Amino acid sequence: MTVGESASGPANGVRVATRFFPVSAALAPYCSIIYLTEVDAPPGTWIDDYLHPEWANLRFIDGEPSRAGVGGEAPEATPSFIVVGPTSKATYFEVGPMRAWGIGFLPAGWAKFFAVPAEDFADRFVDGAAHPAFAAHAPLARRLREANDVEAAARLLDEHFAGLIADAPRDDPAIFAAHAALVDDDLTSVSDLSGTLGISERSVERLSRRAFGFPPKLLLRRQRFLRSLARFMLDPSMSWIETLDYHYYDQAQFTRDFKRFMGMSPRAYAARPKPILAAAARGRAAAIGEAVQGLHKPAG
Repeated sequence: MTVGESASGPANGVRVATRFFPVSAALAPYCSIIYLTEVDAPPGTWIDDYLHPEWANLRFIDGEPSRAGVGGEAPEATPSFIVVGPTSKATYFEVGPMRAWGIGFLPAGWAKFFAVPAEDFADRFVDGAAHPAFAAHAPLARRLREANDVEAAARLLDEHFAGLIADAPRDDPAIFAAHAALVDDDLTSVSDLSGTLGISERSVERLSRRAFGFPPKLLLRRQRFLRSLARFMLDPSMSWIETLDYHYYDQAQFTRDFKRFMGMSPRAYAARPKPILAAAARGRAAAIGEAVQGLHKPAG
């Protein structure tokens, strides 16, 4: 069932719509949400935007080939089945007329369904059809195109991954515990995370890189930044000083983080159009309560 929907346009003949489909109870510990983004534009027309740092995603794209670059890399053509690992940098992308199905994977979901360390895919994307860790999911592209309607297509995605759970590796309780700790606003240090999990800081470091893609110190910094960014995305009329997470010492510290994670200043980001992400953040918040995937709380 569609719960959240966002749309923008028409402007210059371009209309963008994103619909959100909450995952089933069986899939909720592993995935954040299923979504469909459609761009209706005249041939040869392109729009661009920036994806915020987030957990991993699989996307199946029909239409004109898009281009993307993570963390300031030159945009390159993206495959029609694209797997994006966890990111700590913004992803710039350009799209023309297209239709894209996506599903977000939480750290526990990455460990459950893909037998590769998250760190190996951090801040990068690959062709899912060509990579042995993901190629088994490539037939979903055809099945999504052949689905009778969007609700059926969303169920198809959900049922595909829910059907793999029984034969997938056993859950690692430490991943769930670490994820729950990371989305706790009061967590401030790797030492606190180590104490919460009851393991050494060295073990926290290994777990963090394997399941989450990055060192724990960077993840804590990313979470602090995303809490501030999410407030702005839901209410762009707010000043940046009003959005600051209470763990920031001052606005200068936030500005440094903003440049680290988004590749530009807060002022530059506020001034640029957000033809896809502005409306999508509000639709996502309406669907599951969080404007950005990185703040999604693990089920259970």
